[in-house]
Amino acid sequence: MTTRRTKTVQEHVQIARSFLENAGREFDAGDQLQGSEKLWGAATHAVTALAKQRGWRFGKSNARFRAVERLSEEENESFFNTGYWAAEQFHANFYHDFMEDDTIERGRPVVAEFVRRVLVLVESPEA
Repeated sequence: MTTRRTKTVQEHVQIARSFLENAGREFDAGDQLQGSEKLWGAATHAVTALAKQRGWRFGKSNARFRAVERLSEEENESFFNTGYWAAEQFHANFYHDFMEDDTIERGRPVVAEFVRRVLVLVESPEA
């Protein structure tokens, strides 16, 4: 039986960045399903990094959702809720392939901005 090592905050940051970059490549190659899942992965790893850094729960989907709600409240910024909701739509799209091209094109920058803003908070000196 192998024991899985827990990832560090910085490892989650790097994974989020990598997934965000890979999502762009997948979408550019025409693979909307893989692009959708990579975009979702970038968002969840960004939230996990933040939650882990702040000592918040993050292991389950509901805990990450609560972490985003808490972040929105603490930063007094509803965009975090909106950005995470958009990321969840891409996660659902991976399974159900329901998003139209124009919806994907409108949603991609929202999720990318969400990831960037969360990572800025993780990497800020006062974090």
